[in-house]
Amino acid sequence: MRAVLSRLPALLTPDAGADRVVPPSGFTVRLTLFTSAAMAFLTVFALALSLAAGRLAENWDAALARTATLRISAPADQMAEQTATALRLLEQTPGIASARALSDAEQQALLEPWFGPDLPVDSLPIPQLIELVEDDTGYDSEGLRLRLSAEVPGAVLDDHSRWRRPLVAAAGRLRLLGWVSIALIAAATGAMVTLAANAALAANAQVIAVLRLVGATDGYIAGAFVRRFTLRTVTGAAGGTVLGLIAVLLMPGSSEAGAFLTGLRFAGWHWLLPIFIPPLAALVAYLATQSSARRVLGELA
Repeated sequence: MRAVLSRLPALLTPDAGADRVVPPSGFTVRLTLFTSAAMAFLTVFALALSLAAGRLAENWDAALARTATLRISAPADQMAEQTATALRLLEQTPGIASARALSDAEQQALLEPWFGPDLPVDSLPIPQLIELVEDDTGYDSEGLRLRLSAEVPGAVLDDHSRWRRPLVAAAGRLRLLGWVSIALIAAATGAMVTLAANAALAANAQVIAVLRLVGATDGYIAGAFVRRFTLRTVTGAAGGTVLGLIAVLLMPGSSEAGAFLTGLRFAGWHWLLPIFIPPLAALVAYLATQSSARRVLGELA
């Protein structure tokens, strides 16, 4: 791989004599440019999706890992007493940094997306919710549940583990899907460049035969095709990458809403990663064309 990368600069240097071996126009030119541009465009979005999924997993894990909810279901005449007892117990529990009971307005705001803004919270037997935040040391959830069952019979502790694990796992799989998509895009690019190179080599079989008669080596002929198709690929990939970045810039930022799709953008130094797409596309084109040229030239011998 290091040897291939060291040869790329020389291959990308124009050579007027060798470039005349490869037709400068035709359907193979358009096919290579369009394919590399389209694949680079899709790679930008796959990369943005993978990185956004990674940020989402980290945010969900951080947001849910240090919080828990205590739900108290009790008769109306016992609700205030059980709430006060639960708050006092939580304040005495090592590992809990803070605990507070949600107000009626906060609980109504939580239920509003499901039941609408006119839900009569005061007249319905809605459980009292207590939000607790743990400190760096953490707390013993099983021990806390035992104390609550003894002192606050109507309390149920939800440490969000059943919500956190599936969400983080789903985001992680979405991130993996993004990287798999990039690998498939690279494979598809190599396949299309191989097809285009095969077509160009087959169309120039007579020219190749004449070049051999005048002393041109297969290495020289293959280098001409590799150089031309690598340049076409990197040109198309550069254009597709720029278009992809513009499209990503037009996506709404995460500050405008909290949904996942509104955060489908790069963040910080991640904006530099698309710069590597055209060189990687050139590497794929080099490997594909080199293999194709050697094989076809061997068949034409």
